[in-house]
Amino acid sequence: MRRYVAAIDQGTTSSRCIVFDRRGRVVGVAQREHEQLFPRPGWVEHDAETIWRNTESVIGEVLERNGLGADDIAAVGVTNQRETTVVWERATGKPIHHAIVWQDTRTDRLVTELGGEAGPTRYQDRTGLPLSTYFAGPKLRWILDHVPGAQERAEAGELCFGTIDSWVLRNLTGRHITDVTNASRTMLMDLRTLQWDSEICAEFRIPEAMLPEIRSSSEVYREITSGPLRGVPVAGILGDQQAATFGQACLIPGEAKNTYGTGNFMLLNTGTTPVFSKHGLLTTVCYRLGDQPAVYALEGSIAVTGSLVQWFRDNLGIIDSAEEIEELASSVADNGGAYIVPAFSGLFAPRWRPDARGVIAGLTRFVNKAHLARAVLESTAFQTLEVVDAMRADAESQRLDLELTTLKVDGGMTGNDLLMQFQSDILDVPVVRPVVTETTALGAAYAAGLAVGYWSGTDDIRANWAADTTWQPSMSAEDREEHIAAWNKAVERTYNWVD
Repeated sequence: MRRYVAAIDQGTTSSRCIVFDRRGRVVGVAQREHEQLFPRPGWVEHDAETIWRNTESVIGEVLERNGLGADDIAAVGVTNQRETTVVWERATGKPIHHAIVWQDTRTDRLVTELGGEAGPTRYQDRTGLPLSTYFAGPKLRWILDHVPGAQERAEAGELCFGTIDSWVLRNLTGRHITDVTNASRTMLMDLRTLQWDSEICAEFRIPEAMLPEIRSSSEVYREITSGPLRGVPVAGILGDQQAATFGQACLIPGEAKNTYGTGNFMLLNTGTTPVFSKHGLLTTVCYRLGDQPAVYALEGSIAVTGSLVQWFRDNLGIIDSAEEIEELASSVADNGGAYIVPAFSGLFAPRWRPDARGVIAGLTRFVNKAHLARAVLESTAFQTLEVVDAMRADAESQRLDLELTTLKVDGGMTGNDLLMQFQSDILDVPVVRPVVTETTALGAAYAAGLAVGYWSGTDDIRANWAADTTWQPSMSAEDREEHIAAWNKAVERTYNWVD
């Protein structure tokens, strides 16, 4: 009897395999971290072959630990770090370059060239995205430009491109495919047709022959061809933030979630018509179930949140583990007037300032390491506020009934009560954490399970969702306004650092 669904969650810092039951509860999990490669300032890479080896390992580990086999698993879903880019040889499956990670900024001059006289918005009406170092298309163009012979080999059909979902699917099943959510993060897909845009591909000089086939987020793609899950169908693919939105049961226009991970990603379900932002947000595909119409979302992407805690730990050595930051921050009543703006890779939504770099503002002799710890946590909440304000502005300007009344949250940082309370205070809305916080993997599991009938429909997903903790706002309006004004002054100090 196939009692469970498995999800492969290939993230920025680790690969995991999680097994879920029908109620959406975790049965077992295995995880392996991989190395972050920083060959030059602003460059971030991963070894794609290591990622695949780790993925193989965690699949085997979670099954062995829990006494499970292929006969117990109804389907497998895949979720992934979205814009990270891999190019491999079609014949051998060997990558021709390290994967270029979504945080990488090496394409800053290239995206300016691609924008030409039209600037960053050149393709936004078709792709929903501004030209930015964030997205996969320019990263692919960089690989074709800098790996000897790559352009010629791509034009000859010898090379394949994919985001990490395609790389994992290639190794699991031998198929070269992606889903609409990941394709929507490349700058190469038309949001309305859900197909590769031939004109954009030509202007990027990217041969369409190297692009994967675009499929829905929930359908049987192919059975796994080897390993302990041989014969189990892969039936769901969702980019990590869309997967978290699906796992959070944000299935109605106006429902939103915020994931607190390496970066922060807030998605607001806008229904079956794409809404194009006028306030610095991205328009993206939220999910597509089989042959049903695609559902779209507005997204605010923040580059540095959880990774700021890692920087505080690893680069400054002020704490020994990420968990220590809450106790340290709680030892003082406030931030002591200090604000940290972590524009390590420029500023993402809604400001989109690639010229920005990080600052610590408001320092006095009074400020100590505890104040800085608090400023690290608060920066995540302030950046989230900027995204919420942009969503509210878009809703108002386009007369959309999409008012945010509560914020569903997930991700590792939601275990930090101090941060969650400050988030509620600065947003002035309740913040709700669900019982099952593994919402990214759960969303991929739901997509796969729906495709094979393990769950009968989205009503099952909604019924599984349950609140665990709710934080209510308690900050005065005066204090809130004072904090926000100081934050904005600090952000403005980051501008024009890179020429």
